[in-house]
Amino acid sequence: MTMLPVTLCAAAAAAIINIWLSMRIGGVRRAEKISIGDGGHDLLGRRMRAQLNFAENVPLALVLSAAIELSGKGGEWLAIVAGVFMLGRVAHGLGMDGTSFGVGRSIGTATTMLIMLGLAIYAALIALGQV
Repeated sequence: MTMLPVTLCAAAAAAIINIWLSMRIGGVRRAEKISIGDGGHDLLGRRMRAQLNFAENVPLALVLSAAIELSGKGGEWLAIVAGVFMLGRVAHGLGMDGTSFGVGRSIGTATTMLIMLGLAIYAALIALGQV
């Protein structure tokens, strides 16, 4: 059986982060008594968008991670990259609140884009037999 330890750990971390993002949305929904949509509430809209952004980006990162691991070209470096990616996603989620940690949004966005680009390039190099 092929094991993908980095991808499995990253997927587990992603599930936990997604639950956390959902709970943050639920907290605003309960406090503001908004059951559907964002009700025009800025913070709720921001938190909903943060979770959607997470859902848009994480699957691609996990697919790239799994493909790299399956090729036998992963390793400790991939685990570090996956960890940094997840920290970036948390920073983005916090930064989307529009509070004093607004820089977290930029940190998370930059981290996500750079890591995804790096993983994509590395995966393409593997496919071309260059790595």
